Amino acid sequence: MTAYATGDIVTTQTHMRRVHPRTPPLRSAGAFLLAGSFFLAACASTEKNPEAKPPTTSAPSATSTPAKPLEDPVEVAKKEAIATYLSHWKEVEKRYADKTGRAGNLKRYAASAALAQVETGAADMRKKDAVVLGTVTVNNPTATSADIDRKVPNVILSSCLDISQWTVTDVDTQKPAAMPKSRLLRYVIKATIEKWPEGWRVIRDEPQGKAC
Repeated sequence: MTAYATGDIVTTQTHMRRVHPRTPPLRSAGAFLLAGSFFLAACASTEKNPEAKPPTTSAPSATSTPAKPLEDPVEVAKKEAIATYLSHWKEVEKRYADKTGRAGNLKRYAASAALAQVETGAADMRKKDAVVLGTVTVNNPTATSADIDRKVPNVILSSCLDISQWTVTDVDTQKPAAMPKSRLLRYVIKATIEKWPEGWRVIRDEPQGKAC
């Protein structure tokens, strides 16, 4: 048999047939498709999950706290003076109620004439074998003036002093002592409080002789 080959046409003496070019094995094609699927999957993964980046968060805005308004120095002085006066009377109660005359830290809140007034009054009671028991109520203490620019700042207070529950009592019998019926149980009292290096001190405490 004589055959002549031209391209992919094979001619023989008896017949003519087309011979297809050799195709790669099916396994190779399958491998190519499999590799392609990984590539596509990798691309899809890259698109869905881009390179991780730290979340960007804006820095919290600095909110400035409103500055607390400064209190008026005069008002501060008035408040401190009133607090000192109220504390002073608590110590006065202790001194008058003690028959030994040692109770109460009078010098913590009083000085000058006010201190001497309390010490003298309590001593007079002891000489009469009496103490004063109960409580004193300082009603409506009001600063009528305040001078904080002077060398020794001071505040003047006006109050209604209620001694109706403050009873002069005989030490031996523990019974209330007889007192004049005309005495005032609620009266206006004027106090002067000064700011010393050690703090505020009541230096004068003067009953005004009128009821309130």
